[in-house]
Amino acid sequence: MKIGIVCYPTFGGSGVVATELGLALANKGHKVHFITYTQPVRLKVFSPGVYYHEVRPLKYDLFEHTPYEIALASKLVDVCQHEHLDILHVHYAIPHAAAAYFAKQILVSKGLNIPVVTSLHGTDITLVGKDDSYGPVVEFSINHSDGVSTVSESLKIDTLAAFDIKKDIEVIPNFIDFNRFKKSNKEHFKKAICPENEKLIIHVSNFRKVKRIPDIIKVFKRVREHLPVKMLLIGDGPERHKAENLCRVLGTCNDIRFLGKQNAIEELMAIGDVFILPSEKESFGLAALEAMACEIPVIASNTGGLPEIIKHGTCGYLSPVGDIESMSNNMTKLLENNERLNTFKENALNRAKDFSLERILPLYEAFYEKIMRLNS
Repeated sequence: MKIGIVCYPTFGGSGVVATELGLALANKGHKVHFITYTQPVRLKVFSPGVYYHEVRPLKYDLFEHTPYEIALASKLVDVCQHEHLDILHVHYAIPHAAAAYFAKQILVSKGLNIPVVTSLHGTDITLVGKDDSYGPVVEFSINHSDGVSTVSESLKIDTLAAFDIKKDIEVIPNFIDFNRFKKSNKEHFKKAICPENEKLIIHVSNFRKVKRIPDIIKVFKRVREHLPVKMLLIGDGPERHKAENLCRVLGTCNDIRFLGKQNAIEELMAIGDVFILPSEKESFGLAALEAMACEIPVIASNTGGLPEIIKHGTCGYLSPVGDIESMSNNMTKLLENNERLNTFKENALNRAKDFSLERILPLYEAFYEKIMRLNS
């Protein structure tokens, strides 16, 4: 198949999943064309069968806000025509699904019928999509996509609750490439961070308010009162400055490192003992799954798609959103008993295998083929 993929090229989950999906499809012999405004962060190495098309919106004094959606639609028309694409797969509804619908209508006028699959990833539905500025367009774009998927059953339910959706929604979960995310021997690296054999807590996110970064630091402070621990906070975003200030107020700065954005997060995951994700909303929880693939159990909030990944009391613990006491107690219970911790690490890996690339990729291929067949 010749597949066009539209995504945000940033560190966010939807862009990461879209990029990894495209690379995996190319490895199976498909031709994959990425179409976005800059090269995706995980698309750094040349790969046979992978092509990149940059969207360059016109910068003109009259435009206070550059009309990216129109430039994207035009680029989609161009790539579909000249690369003879079989299907378009757009990740994140806003604005990609709307631009794809616009492009499809232009292509129909030229005698081409290119089916469009829209994958919903979370905040495009639960946060941004609910805003009156976008809601009607999001609903229309979903209903006029040829195929629609969500990354979890929870997000499917949220989508049906938020909009009047007439289309069937396929649930295809996110996946893990175990060639990349796996436990490796980095003890020399861990020793530099935990010189006294402290246990290491890890968090990865884009540091938005929904991730509840202050909760992480408060949990850490409580756990540190019982156990020698260190923590790595990986990522960046609008909440980082507040988090750094809270560390100073609570006196935890010496034991917490802010590492900013990192590409090779699997090397950092390899030295972790426990992962924490206390999000207010989490439609899937890809970072948690990546941690589990590296044999790290997860302390998380019982929200969204997280219960679909994490088996409470087996490969991690789930607590109500904002319940710092519960999360602290669960983390302490896990870290203070090495036998329990090792069992949870083994269980985390086994659970992550349910989401292996080898299991999930065929679901996408079958979905593409189904949508193409229905539109032939």
